[in-house]
Amino acid sequence: AALARIGWDHAFEFVTREGLSVDMAQLENMTAVEVDGPTHYLKSKGSQLVENGNTSFKTRILRQLGWTVIHVPYCEWGVLLDAATKDAYLRAKIIVVL
Repeated sequence: AALARIGWDHAFEFVTREGLSVDMAQLENMTAVEVDGPTHYLKSKGSQLVENGNTSFKTRILRQLGWTVIHVPYCEWGVLLDAATKDAYLRAKIIVVL
């Protein structure tokens, strides 16, 4: 819903020709948004998240195939309290990579 609110048209649970599933995809510019929950990260000391091997590998493959991958970590998204803040967060994430 948040991506639609900011006007980012996309497909949900898109599967690439190579069989990789992405949470949300904008096909015309090959951009994927991956919402990464706790299982996408290794347990680490401190506050820094470290992607697990599966997440890192999938991201590398998608990038080699020409996709731009935007990650939305659960711990960043979870502290955003209202729609306006979530919309601003997503706009900033998308603008940085495109």
